Amino acid sequence: MSTGRARVVDRTGTGVHIRWMIRRDMPEVTRAERACFEFSWTEDDFLRCLRQRNCIGMVAEVNDALAGFMIYELHKTRLNVLNFAVAPGARRRGVGRVMVGKLVYKLTSHRRQKITLAVRERNLPAQLFFRAHGFRATRLLPSYYEDSREDAYQMELLAPPYDPFDGFGVIGPVNRVAQYEER
Repeated sequence: MSTGRARVVDRTGTGVHIRWMIRRDMPEVTRAERACFEFSWTEDDFLRCLRQRNCIGMVAEVNDALAGFMIYELHKTRLNVLNFAVAPGARRRGVGRVMVGKLVYKLTSHRRQKITLAVRERNLPAQLFFRAHGFRATRLLPSYYEDSREDAYQMELLAPPYDPFDGFGVIGPVNRVAQYEER
């Protein structure tokens, strides 16, 4: 049984751990959220989202300190990222790359076809980050954000080729049970 924990060594040699988000992570998550975004989610926003059956929250840790987090929805054919942030002090250390890798693994291990997300039109660093990791802008979402009526770009990453006989997918071992879920 998987613990939901992945360990990857980044460029600096520091381990990045990805694990499920738990209730006691909320103070650190909301602190990082406020540091990253002008229009930030509240703790209630996070909890409301995570109570939904198809919503997953994960945190990235470096040396047992929160370095980033992501919230995504599971759909039959895709993952939809609702919130993705790397704490300002942990940027440019490979944390975001590891988080995207975890999403790609979730995508390929369950045979979903793409990852989607929305990025504010003014958030050029996020657009460039996701583009560097293979995401492409697919359409403009006019007045997408309720808080500012700002437009967003929908970005997508299509699943990499999958070899069912490989047994290891793109990033890690395939969940063998998932192979039989959609038949």
